[in-house]
Amino acid sequence: MSETISYSAEGLEQRPLRAFTEKAYLDYSMYVILDRALPHVGDGLKPVQRRILYAMSELGLSATAKFKKSARTVGDVLGKFHPHGDSACYEAMVLMAQSFTYRYPLVDGQGNWGSPDDPKSFAAMRYTESRLAPYAEVLLDEVGQGTVDWQPNFDGTLEEPRLLPARLPNLLLNGATGIAVGMATDIPPHNLRELACACTHLLEHPDADVDALMRFVPAPDYPSEAEIVTPAADLRKLYHSGGGSVRLRARYEVERGDIVITALPHLVSGSRVLEQIAQQFNAKKLPMVEDFRDESDHEFPTRLVIVPRSNRVDIERLMSHLFATTDLERSYRVNMNMIVLDGRPRVMNLREILVEWLAYRTETVRRRLNHRLDKVLERLHLLDGLLIAFLNLDEVIAIIRTEDEPKAVLMARFALTETQADYILNTRLRQLARLEEMKIRAEQETLSAERDELRAILDEPAALRRLLAAEFAADAERYGDARRSPLVERAAANAIDETELAPSEPVTVVLSEKGWARAAKGHDVDPVGFNYRSGDGFLAAARARSNQAVAFLDSRGRSYSLQAHTLPSARGQGEPLTGRFDPPSGARFVAVLAAAEGRYLLASDAGYGFLARAADLVAKPKGGKAVLTLPKGAEVLDPVAVPEAAGALVAVASSSGHLLLFPLDELPEMSRGKGNKLIAIPGARAATREELMVAMAVVAPEGALRVRAGKRELTLKPRDLELYRGDRGRRGRLLPRGFQRVEALSAET
Repeated sequence: MSETISYSAEGLEQRPLRAFTEKAYLDYSMYVILDRALPHVGDGLKPVQRRILYAMSELGLSATAKFKKSARTVGDVLGKFHPHGDSACYEAMVLMAQSFTYRYPLVDGQGNWGSPDDPKSFAAMRYTESRLAPYAEVLLDEVGQGTVDWQPNFDGTLEEPRLLPARLPNLLLNGATGIAVGMATDIPPHNLRELACACTHLLEHPDADVDALMRFVPAPDYPSEAEIVTPAADLRKLYHSGGGSVRLRARYEVERGDIVITALPHLVSGSRVLEQIAQQFNAKKLPMVEDFRDESDHEFPTRLVIVPRSNRVDIERLMSHLFATTDLERSYRVNMNMIVLDGRPRVMNLREILVEWLAYRTETVRRRLNHRLDKVLERLHLLDGLLIAFLNLDEVIAIIRTEDEPKAVLMARFALTETQADYILNTRLRQLARLEEMKIRAEQETLSAERDELRAILDEPAALRRLLAAEFAADAERYGDARRSPLVERAAANAIDETELAPSEPVTVVLSEKGWARAAKGHDVDPVGFNYRSGDGFLAAARARSNQAVAFLDSRGRSYSLQAHTLPSARGQGEPLTGRFDPPSGARFVAVLAAAEGRYLLASDAGYGFLARAADLVAKPKGGKAVLTLPKGAEVLDPVAVPEAAGALVAVASSSGHLLLFPLDELPEMSRGKGNKLIAIPGARAATREELMVAMAVVAPEGALRVRAGKRELTLKPRDLELYRGDRGRRGRLLPRGFQRVEALSAET
């Protein structure tokens, strides 16, 4: 739909609200992207940073000048170039002065400029003083050498540079962060010497790919001395795509058994780390730590001490847990988005950034050389005229003294240009008299040699590349330093599971008939004698360790699990499991099992069952997981622990008094299912549930079996059990009269 613009009777422009808001938002978005949030690939600066540096250079605040109040600098920036808020401008200035924020600070600050522990704690601008840092010369030295384009300031009264003539790729050296409209940038800092070598290599080998450049620039280099633990493959992917992440891990050493953290990740606060450790310590999730403190001072800016509880503590495991759960290890997003030479925002990889910057730098140096060549040619031109005047000094003086228009006469007599004639006429006679021909000719020779050298460099691309490489090497020697963030291959950090954190103590988990659970310390307890709620009573118990999982089985064959140490103490009446789990409607909890190790025999009263490993009973979700599939109308029998001894027998009894024993090896081991037939029950009786499997046990080799029927008990010795042995799934044999109403089977050794 085309935009309709009309005009009112007063001559005011009128347009649809939709068209106006769309244009206004697009204009605002482009302003934020191009003039506020994203840095330029040329000098690596945002407009406010560029204006701060230029204003400081105009104030004469070089690295060797005296410090000047920061408020004066901010005032100049706001009044001349950047009509925005003073606090935002000052904060941008502070960031450029913080050595823990910028890899190569651009501002040298005096006073309180914040600390690594609290970067926002800097003093007000009326209290601090500042000047340019030595590294800022890399950006500002060539401003007056014809290298930059100029633009009017916001009110048109002054001019400011569009970009600064950076001698090094400052964008990658100091990095940048910013949030625009619909896009953002997160460029990490890098090492100056490494980047200088990469630029030189790219000049000499224009076809070098990202992998070749990564031999010189293997990873970012942060102001912090924390380790970069990002895998090499991830770093390669980052530099190929221009996006990804970098992980930094704190460095530590062991002193007399104590853990001393000596370097934190970039912009991580030591007090924040200690606060995170304290939260875990107070929640009893760090039982292996006895104490922790901050011993940082001027001599040791980062020194956090963690005292293990004993010398048996696995320090590497403890630190791996802290790396995974605190800011001792942090991930930094990388999104190399910037404004390129054509004025558009773009995400670029390492090679593309360096190629783009080298094009900018090459053009900058070419402009600088042309500017100098123009100055040399101009001076040579003046010296030519001056030499003519010196050689004909008496005649020149006579013309000046006698002629009304000496300029025209000089130009006609000696074939001078207007510029040469003006220069001669503006030269004082006493200066001209003292000039010597040798000095003029010496200066001519020097400038002629420089002219030839400049032309040779400008005409020969290889010579220009050699000049660029020499300048990179000189700046690397002057401003470069060693890498601060070492690249180290480390195993991934893993948090310690709460089962490892909990003390390992014997506990007895008790389940009541109504589904209430609790844990009693020790294994020598009588859960039947515990105090239960009215209408409730003992149902089952399991012996476990406090740092182990326990599983609960419901009447639908579903399993649920939790850690034993999370259950309430047996001094109370426990808590309902329905508060921890979400069982199906109508289901009730029928058994509790130690789910740490071993196997269990699971079966239904329909006569089907299988062996299940304890680990298969562990279920994280609140809804549990289906383990035992029940035939229609069937009920779950109490699970039986299975000994690991070879030759064990399974004993099963039906409600009709039949007993069957068969080898345990005939049962399959399954993680879930209905299982195999254990004992035969006639089809008609099974369909009407007139006959059920009522009890089961696992008898060790040479063990005995106790049969309980009402108040009667019968112990079957190994030779007696031979009468009831048969194949799995058979009918079995009837027990003696009086013991056919079996209620329970139990194995005896």
